[in-house]
Amino acid sequence: MVNPTDFLLAVEGVSVSFDGFKAVNDLSLYIEKDELRVIIGPNGAGKTTVLDLICGRTRVDQGSIRFNNREITKMPEHEIVRLGVGRKFQTPSIYEDLTVFENLEISVPRGRSVSGALLFRRSEEVVDRVRETAREIFLEEQLDRPAGTLSHGQKQWLEIGMLLIQDPELMMLDEPVAGMSVSERVRTGELLARIARGRAVIVIEHDMKFVESIARKVTVLHQGRVLAEGRMETIQNNPKVRDVYLGH
Repeated sequence: MVNPTDFLLAVEGVSVSFDGFKAVNDLSLYIEKDELRVIIGPNGAGKTTVLDLICGRTRVDQGSIRFNNREITKMPEHEIVRLGVGRKFQTPSIYEDLTVFENLEISVPRGRSVSGALLFRRSEEVVDRVRETAREIFLEEQLDRPAGTLSHGQKQWLEIGMLLIQDPELMMLDEPVAGMSVSERVRTGELLARIARGRAVIVIEHDMKFVESIARKVTVLHQGRVLAEGRMETIQNNPKVRDVYLGH
């Protein structure tokens, strides 16, 4: 019997339907505190919807979602963010007219509320935090560049940095290497391995070579349910997984 209090995130018996179509169907998923979990599955399997449910963007029809043993199922999105859940979407969402430095600076938590933004000052502590984060996401030399002039891969890194600077306990990344070059993918794999020390990270990804390079534990979704779960080599040898997703 699974004890949900043993996990950072416990998704139990969750379902949601859109116009009669069950996008997520009685799904249960458990994430530990320092875990890097990769979720894979064919298009329409419910992967992005699961992230939408966890972060409060989509409401659960039935079931329970607990974060740090706190029920978040009915919480609004902004409250879930404050509890320590960060989400990166498929398309980079950055401020293209601002510099890399400014994008990271406005993501510092104390500047996010209206009063915090009004009282915000570019202190030495903030500058140090921005520079440290930029170094971690390979953009230390790009701090003065307008974000719109970055390559697609660099924009992906910047958005990861905008989450990272908030220091969430759970980071959810939807297709973080989409559109990246081979060398950028390798560096992103290194980045995710570092990020997952001291926090949980959920990654949705289609690039199977990248998944192989980073995966510790993989969850395979199919028709809104968990089809299989385990180490990558176990998943690759699962005949049901090969039938629906990986190919023979």
